[in-house]
Amino acid sequence: MQIEMLKCKLHMAAVTQAELWYDGSCAIDQDLVELAGLREFEKIDIYNVSNGERFHTYVILAERGSGIISMNGAAARRVQVGDRIIIASYAQMTEQEADSFQPKLVYLDENNRVERSTNTIPVQLAEA
Repeated sequence: MQIEMLKCKLHMAAVTQAELWYDGSCAIDQDLVELAGLREFEKIDIYNVSNGERFHTYVILAERGSGIISMNGAAARRVQVGDRIIIASYAQMTEQEADSFQPKLVYLDENNRVERSTNTIPVQLAEA
């Protein structure tokens, strides 16, 4: 049986550009692409924390070290510059592969600088 697991995410990235007339996609700083384990043209999900929008697009590369997160084409209508988003990618794998798989989770600040990188999420506790 194949299951779909979170492969990687860029958590709380800040949208730096929204280019309606650029080729549709999401341009991401090449350093962040590599750190998260993404690939150029890979399908990604975008979760806009600022407005609740959720949509799919794909990765294109932005200038290395630039901090660029640009929504292009139709995706530009789903965001505003400054919105905080989660960029996620998923992978199909067997249950045996999933047993030992660890996703790459990259947490960003408001300037798209890396705050930390990990492969676990703490267990959510009940509110007191």
